[in-house]
Amino acid sequence: MEEAAAEVRARVRESFERQGLMEHLGALISYIGRGEVRIVLPSRPEVTQQHGYFHAGATSSIADSAGGYAAFTLFPTGTSVLTVEFKINLLAPAEGDHLEAVGTVIKAGRTLTICRLEVFGVAREQRTLVAAGQQTLIQVDARPER
Repeated sequence: MEEAAAEVRARVRESFERQGLMEHLGALISYIGRGEVRIVLPSRPEVTQQHGYFHAGATSSIADSAGGYAAFTLFPTGTSVLTVEFKINLLAPAEGDHLEAVGTVIKAGRTLTICRLEVFGVAREQRTLVAAGQQTLIQVDARPER
């Protein structure tokens, strides 16, 4: 995958840093490519459920953001992105040292963009697919910062 241009990477990072939920979860962007974004969520007790696995809410949140920012990498300056809908299947208990969400644009349109969502549990060198889904995003005019 081709790395996104420097100005696109800066725009994505600036937007990501304004997301209170990603900061609260401790999520970090690890890669910004043209049409692909990867987000890492380190394991810690605050993002787990009662059995010690990553909570489905944390898993789906990083998947949603990875897909949203993957689409955003293809949008022109002066626009923003909103999720219209997404579906995610939880395939295995989400466990490991961290999760890695990968959002990949499948089809970019003038208004709507479709992304594939994958989340991997990573323990040392082992990656296990723990969630997969699909997402529809809409390109909107950028709103002024609050």
